[in-house]
Parts: sequence; C-alpha cells; structure tokens
Amino acid sequence: MLYLEDLKVGDHFISREYEMTLDEVKQFAGQYDPQPFHLDEEAATEHPVFQGLAASGWHTSAVTMRLWTECFPVAGGLVGTESSLRWPRPTRVSDKIHVEIEITAIVPSKTKIDRGIVSYVTQALNQHGDVLLISTTKIMVFRKPA
Repeated sequence: MLYLEDLKVGDHFISREYEMTLDEVKQFAGQYDPQPFHLDEEAATEHPVFQGLAASGWHTSAVTMRLWTECFPVAGGLVGTESSLRWPRPTRVSDKIHVEIEITAIVPSKTKIDRGIVSYVTQALNQHGDVLLISTTKIMVFRKPA
C-alpha cells in the first residue's frame, strides 16, 4: 500500500491491459447507457460521430477505475474528492485499454495531519496509443500511521 510519504510529483503508474468485448460493451450499455450506438452495430454505423459500435464513455470510465485500483494501491483506497474527464475518441470492441497515471501535485492537509490531497492525470489508451479518456483527479491519501 502507498501512503502520502511514498508519493512524489512526477511519479508514474501504468496498468495492465484490459480488452473490451462485444458482449461486455452491449451488457454495460443495456444496463446503464441504452443508446443505439452502444447496442446495435447496424444503427451505430450510421451515427455521424461514432460511425460504428462504441462502448459507453461511462463503461470506459468504469474500466479505468478498475485499472486504477490495480496499479495505484493507495492505503485506505482511492477516495476521490474531485474529478473531471473527457473522452476524446470512442472505445471500440476489441480495444485493449491500459491506463497511465502521473502525479501532478501533493498537498498535505493543514487541519487533518493524517492525510493530504494527491492530484493526478490519467490517460486511458488503446493498443494503438489512441487516447480514449483523459481525467484529472484529486484523491485523499493517508499518511503512514505513527
């Protein structure tokens, strides 16, 4: 587990790959984002932006969260305080996603000495190096117990 003292600005973390399957894309969309460009290959080909079946951006975000938890093992868990994200291009069936994280700021709390806020930028990339998701996130990270 990583504590506040273990981290420094510029640290990088890289996850394993995760392959998006057709069944998973359709299952997630059917349950959480039931739009034709996530569910129907034929309808998706006619969409002016996607021009083919695309995973929900929220599905890509959920996979990114899974990969974060595996490659960025923070003591107490990834307790988010703030995040913003963009999806510059669609995630496709058979994309092999991995995430790359870079710590951009560490701010120890002035009022709660057992923790601080760590800011980082994440990119989720496919096997071609295309950026599918970019997020800036702040999490609470605990200090090592005394």
